[in-house]
Amino acid sequence: MRNLSIAASAAVLVTGLTVLPAAAEIELSFYGGIQDAPHSRVEGDDGTEDFNFLADWEGRSGEAPPHYGIRATWWRSANLGFGIELDHSKVYASDDTLEDEGFDQLEMTDGINFLTANVFYRWPGQFASGAITPYVGAGAGLSVPHVEVERNGSDTFEYQVTGPAVALMAGASYALAESWSVFGEYKVTYSSNTADLDNGGELKTDIVTNALNIGLSYSF
Repeated sequence: MRNLSIAASAAVLVTGLTVLPAAAEIELSFYGGIQDAPHSRVEGDDGTEDFNFLADWEGRSGEAPPHYGIRATWWRSANLGFGIELDHSKVYASDDTLEDEGFDQLEMTDGINFLTANVFYRWPGQFASGAITPYVGAGAGLSVPHVEVERNGSDTFEYQVTGPAVALMAGASYALAESWSVFGEYKVTYSSNTADLDNGGELKTDIVTNALNIGLSYSF
């Protein structure tokens, strides 16, 4: 009986191993680049007065802290991968917006940070004698910005989970060696944000960020 149990367990293990992908691969990626955001509607109240206006956002990608991202992808097969990503983008309201709307500060500059779960599809070695691999991807998760708002005595300066975020990206990687590659991509991220202000007020805005990223990946 004991031998039968061992044999059954071994059969289950072998069966499980046979369904694992033969080419499973972990890829770690780091990128920087140029990021900006178009105008968006901002509405809410600062505890004493309501506001509703169209904000002119600036990305200022090269100013500290710069735009960057960190990504881990588990390639379950040669084509299909799943992973997680932290994208550190940022937005500043322009000087004209601040002056026109009575804000001393309105920005998310220690990041309008996006934490997403991603899925990717790639076409390995399509160009340049197998060195270039194009890919597309999508992600969904949370917007976790550092909210920095000053208006009418309200002074908010903290990280908050403000709502959902979705991302789309398309690009290509170039193999440098067996484990190393560089990549370039276009990425767009949409987030719907509701932030709590320190005196009981609230700020709502939907933000779209557009980025051109260049990065380095290591696979094992």
